[in-house]
Amino acid sequence: MAFANGKRIADVVPPVVVGLLVLAVWEVCCRIFSIPSYLLPSPSEILRTFVTSAPDLLKSLAVTLRVTLIALGLSVAIGTTIAFLFVQSPIIERSFFPYAIILQVTPIVAIAPLIIILVKNTQGALIICATIIAIFPIISNTTIGLRSVDGGHQDLFAINRASRLQNLVYLRIPSALPYFFAGLRISSGLALIGAVVAEFVAGTGGRGAGLAYEILQAGYQLDIPRMFAALFLITLAGIALFTIVVGLSKLALGSWHDSAIVREA
Repeated sequence: MAFANGKRIADVVPPVVVGLLVLAVWEVCCRIFSIPSYLLPSPSEILRTFVTSAPDLLKSLAVTLRVTLIALGLSVAIGTTIAFLFVQSPIIERSFFPYAIILQVTPIVAIAPLIIILVKNTQGALIICATIIAIFPIISNTTIGLRSVDGGHQDLFAINRASRLQNLVYLRIPSALPYFFAGLRISSGLALIGAVVAEFVAGTGGRGAGLAYEILQAGYQLDIPRMFAALFLITLAGIALFTIVVGLSKLALGSWHDSAIVREA
């Protein structure tokens, strides 16, 4: 327990120290060189703006996070289903995997305007855009994981005449979990990026405005501290999502998989 706590502290302290040093240097440079806030606001000015604008920014964050979480949930549901189909039928994989790659490599800013035009509901269009960006790592990693089964284990299941369902539930899915969570870590960030990019393209305002709209408005008004405050919130949201996924991964794998078990050196 002491070793685990010590390792946890060792993992957290260095990046926190580096971050504080960067903020300190940033603050000092802004004060020494008298950099105007419309070019580069100081951390203290960004903090003051965040405190005064917190209600509006947090409401916008809630809108962006709602789109992000729905898109991430859809990516997991659709992506894992597609991965299972790919593993069960090589013909299906050969037929549809190239189109999954096409979705991944197509810039979302190029197709987002078309999606927003075709889909009448703006929130629905934003969710579709974010899902398109986030789904490929789930499909790719889960497919690889379902295929990464130890040969000896496969022989053992074959000797015991395990059914196809037993093979899937007790062998392939446990083997695929580390790959799935690796893909989920990537997709969590991509879903947030997709939501923000789609909001930029849609330019939605009013009560349904997300953080991207706040950034656009701040840029038009040259309210750069507010822009940085919104960017800071997006960064925090991405870190929080990643941390949650890492925690879920440790809960699912921590007691049995080598990738999540903490060992003393």
